[in-house]
Amino acid sequence: MTIQLPEKVKFIIDTLTDAGFEAYAVGGCVRDSILGRIPGDWDITTSAAPDQVKHLFAKTVDTGIQHGTVTVLEGKEGFEVTTYRIDGEYQDKRHPTEVIFTQNLIEDLRRRDFTINAMAYNETEGLIDVFGGIEDLNKKVIRCVGSPNDRFTEDALRMMRAVRFASQLGFTIEKHTKEAISKLSSNLAQISAERIQVELVKLLVSDHPEQMRVVYETGMSRVFLPEFDRMMETPQNNLYHCYNVGEHSIVAMQNIGNDKILRLTMLLHDVAKPVCCKVDQEGIYHFYGHPSEGAKLAREILKRLKFDNETIDRVSALVLWHDDRPTLREGSVRRAIHRIGLEQYPALFEVKRADTLAKNHYKRQEKLGFIDLYEQLYQEIMEKHQCLTLKDLAVTGNDLIAIGMKPGKEIGESLNRLLMHVLEHPEDNTTEILINLVKTQQKFE
Repeated sequence: MTIQLPEKVKFIIDTLTDAGFEAYAVGGCVRDSILGRIPGDWDITTSAAPDQVKHLFAKTVDTGIQHGTVTVLEGKEGFEVTTYRIDGEYQDKRHPTEVIFTQNLIEDLRRRDFTINAMAYNETEGLIDVFGGIEDLNKKVIRCVGSPNDRFTEDALRMMRAVRFASQLGFTIEKHTKEAISKLSSNLAQISAERIQVELVKLLVSDHPEQMRVVYETGMSRVFLPEFDRMMETPQNNLYHCYNVGEHSIVAMQNIGNDKILRLTMLLHDVAKPVCCKVDQEGIYHFYGHPSEGAKLAREILKRLKFDNETIDRVSALVLWHDDRPTLREGSVRRAIHRIGLEQYPALFEVKRADTLAKNHYKRQEKLGFIDLYEQLYQEIMEKHQCLTLKDLAVTGNDLIAIGMKPGKEIGESLNRLLMHVLEHPEDNTTEILINLVKTQQKFE
């Protein structure tokens, strides 16, 4: 098998081998090259010690020197070069307490997580695959190197990585590997929220967000997202739904673009349904108030998982308004845009469509038609550059002071009344008309 190495990677490998050391491209870049994917980065493993690597190259950075990693700079690109190593004991379910450098490539590959990530390549030796990585790529399975119990006990985050790789590659998780995840899933409690967040996002924005089912089935979500377990266990017995709350959310994620904000919104848009669930005398389920409660819950969850404030604000807002249905006329839509916030559009339409497509066919076309017309009115309003916020008003507080209004609360109230008027009558958004409205104390409609 031949892999086309980038010239800079080939240069680093050749420099090391010309100096008498072994060197290979290793891990994900080899995997992705075999799959015909473009590697995000290229890692190199070598028998050379870190100080020997630094001696051979003009520009290096000690990015992980204690673990044998030196970043070699070639032009504006950096390439991690790591000395063959054997990991010592893991005491925090994440990091080895020590690493031991070795001259044996196979020992280095043996410590890696999955067979598909435990392959090495250079142009002289070709592909080094002693743990069945090629076979597992062909079978499209994620399988641990050696004992899955050992690999997951060493580093509990590998359990989330297994599902993440399955979602990114469209693979399944090998039976014994999945069983070990179920057995050891509680160890995720010792992993930082930041690390779990990274793996969760990569899973969600992949082409297979439905792998969230595996996160639930193996017990991992119970550790860091117990709200999702409740969603998977809450039925929706009514005319509009054909899935339980969790399955509905998974299907909704499949029906929206692979964007972080959109996928997180669909994962959490109905997160409050389990706590808002009411069953009437006929056995029909209702979820009154779930958008507002869901926005609060989404905010709590995202904070717990250490998301940034912008993500928290955007997702919780979309959860809050995902079920809002203004009357389909321009004035009502302008008021909706003002109430909901311009920043939520046009993403809100994608959220509404994904939500609708994850329900049964009862009135589906009618609902999709509503969304289409809503979006059409929104686009027409935006094309006309109509006033939607206070900053778009043709008058300011200073204009009102200039005509004799005293600074204070009254100015703010007057500007808000003017805005409500203009949202209904956009043609009145001129300085002359608005000042006249204030002077004559005309009733705002």
